[in-house]
Amino acid sequence: MKYQLPILNYNFDSLEPYIDKQTMELHYTKHHQAYIDKLNAVLEKYPSLTEKNLEDLMKNLGSLDMEEKDKTIFKNSGGGHLNHSLYWEIMSKEQKADENLIKRIKGTFGSVEEFKELFSNTAISHFGSGWAWLVEDENINLKIYSLPNQDSPYLNGHTPVICLDVWEHAYYLKYQNRRAEYVKNWWNVLKTI
Repeated sequence: MKYQLPILNYNFDSLEPYIDKQTMELHYTKHHQAYIDKLNAVLEKYPSLTEKNLEDLMKNLGSLDMEEKDKTIFKNSGGGHLNHSLYWEIMSKEQKADENLIKRIKGTFGSVEEFKELFSNTAISHFGSGWAWLVEDENINLKIYSLPNQDSPYLNGHTPVICLDVWEHAYYLKYQNRRAEYVKNWWNVLKTI
């Protein structure tokens, strides 16, 4: 099985003015596609892995029978595909509150506002390229943290719930170096909160 770009549920300009059309198009068709191309290329060398679930492969990365250089490519490219796929999925101009998630967030962080502040600060203060995450840990508890590059929470045995791409390619055309402004505006297109 070859991985492909997920189908977007909106047009490239649908998240305007918060995420601009040009950034969306480049991010999706160039950056995400590059991760898929590299993922498919490395998996061609290991056909037995193509029938396994990508999330499970990431959870068990250490035990995969791959050369170390291929394992690194797989981690970066597989993570890039998983991370971006969730990122596209959770965004929309039409917000639809997930009441169960909101209840869990309030129970863990005190309020939605406190959650947003903690998540935003995590995204803004992340050094370099990476992602901010809300995850379920191995005990199904909600946690916020950031990871570098295209590292996936699956590597930690965690299940991603919400993610925010803080690589510059996700916002630089519109926001230049103003990551904090991008993060603040991104809440307007997160569909579940």
